[in-house]
Amino acid sequence: MLQVYPNAKFSLFVLNLRFVLTLVSALCGTVVFAANGGLKTHILFGDTTRVDSPAAQKDVGDLLHTIFNKKGHKADQDGVRKINLSVVPTLGYTLSTGFAAGLSGVATFYTDSKHAGEESVVNAQLFYDSHSQQTFITQSNIWALNHQIKFVTDLRATKYPDVTYGLGSSSTELKADNINFDYIRFYQTILKKVTTNFYAGGGYNLDYHFEITEEGNIDNSVSDFKRYGETSSSRSSGYNLTLLFDSRTNPVNALGGFYANAVYRDNLKALGSDAKWSTIQLDVRKYFKLSQHSNNVLAFWSYTWLTLSGRQPYLDLPSVGTDTYNNTGRGYAIDRFRGKNMLYLESEYRFGITKNGLIGGVLFGNLESYPRNVITNVPKLIPAAGTGLRLKINKLSNTNLCIDYGIGTDNSHGVFVNLGEVF
Repeated sequence: MLQVYPNAKFSLFVLNLRFVLTLVSALCGTVVFAANGGLKTHILFGDTTRVDSPAAQKDVGDLLHTIFNKKGHKADQDGVRKINLSVVPTLGYTLSTGFAAGLSGVATFYTDSKHAGEESVVNAQLFYDSHSQQTFITQSNIWALNHQIKFVTDLRATKYPDVTYGLGSSSTELKADNINFDYIRFYQTILKKVTTNFYAGGGYNLDYHFEITEEGNIDNSVSDFKRYGETSSSRSSGYNLTLLFDSRTNPVNALGGFYANAVYRDNLKALGSDAKWSTIQLDVRKYFKLSQHSNNVLAFWSYTWLTLSGRQPYLDLPSVGTDTYNNTGRGYAIDRFRGKNMLYLESEYRFGITKNGLIGGVLFGNLESYPRNVITNVPKLIPAAGTGLRLKINKLSNTNLCIDYGIGTDNSHGVFVNLGEVF
C-alpha cells in the first residue's frame, strides 16, 4: 500500500495535489493488458447480463475505448483470459519525500485452467523520490505441478528514510525519531496441498537492515531505539512453518470465502541470525456477499503477530503497515506504532456506485494494539476509520485501484493508495 498522506504534518494543498495526480495518472496513464488464454473470473456486476461474465462490467480500458475510440478489454468467447496484467503509474509530492514517481502492477494467471478459482498472483511496486527514498517490492503466489504445490515469495530492496515513535500503544508524535537504513528481505515458502483449500509447508526468511543511523527524538529525549539497543545493522535469518486455508473466490478481490494463514518463524544463529527469537503470525479473513444481485461485500480481517521467545531487532518488531502486504493501519503512517506484540482487527463494507462496476466505494474501520504482554496487559485500543473509492482497472481479474482516506487519533489522517483490495 502506498501511503500518500500519512499524517497531519502535511498541508492540505499538498494532500490534494497528490490525490489529484494519483487519480489523473490512474485514469489517463493506466496500462491495462490482457494476453490470450484461459483465466475465468468470478465477478458479479449488472442485472441484465450474466453476473459472472466480464460483459456485465466495465473497466478503465472500456472507458478509454469510449473516449478515444480505442480497443477496450475483451474476453474470449468463453469469458476467459490466460494472463491479466494491470499497471498503474503514480506521481506525487509530499514534504517528507519530495517528488515521487513509481509503478504498481498486479498480474493474475492460471498455470492450469482446470482449477478455476486458484489463480497465481504476482504483485510488484517500484518507487523513487527526490529524497533518495527507493523501494522495490515483488510478491508472488504461484501454483505448480497441477496445483499441488504453491510457491510464495516476498522479495524487497529498499533505501528507506523512516520515522519511528517508540514502543507501545501510547507513543506520541513528540517522540518522533528519524531513522535511515537500507533493507533487504527474502522470504520463500513452499506449500503442499493436503486437501481441498488446505495447504502446509515451510521455507526460509531473511530480514537484513544495514547502514542504520538515527537523528534522535525531536523533543531531545532518549529514543526507544537507543534504549532498546541501538545497532548499525541487524540480521534475522530463520525457517518458517506455514499452514494455509484459502477458499476465497478471487485472491485479488474476494466476493466470498474464508482465508486463514498461520506462520511460525524461528530465527537461529546457525542460519546467520544475530539472535535467536521466534514469532507467530495469524492472518484470518472472512467475506460475506450480501446479495445475489450485487457485488456488495462485508469483509472482516484479523491479524495477530506475537513474540514467542527471544528479543528481535528493533526494526523487525511488529508495527503499523509492516504486515505481509503493508496494509494494516489505514489512518496512520507506517511505523506510527510499534511493539513486542500486535493485535489488529478491521472491517470493511464494499459497495458498487455504478451498475457496470467501473466505480465503487468502501467504508472501513480498524482497531489495533501493541501490548508488551497479551496475557497480563490490558490492551489499549487504537482506532481509525475512513472511506474510499474503487476504480475498476481490469475487469478480467477484478482488479481495482483503491484510493482511501483514513482518520486516526491525535489528528492523524491521510490518503492511502493500493492496487488490489487492501485485504
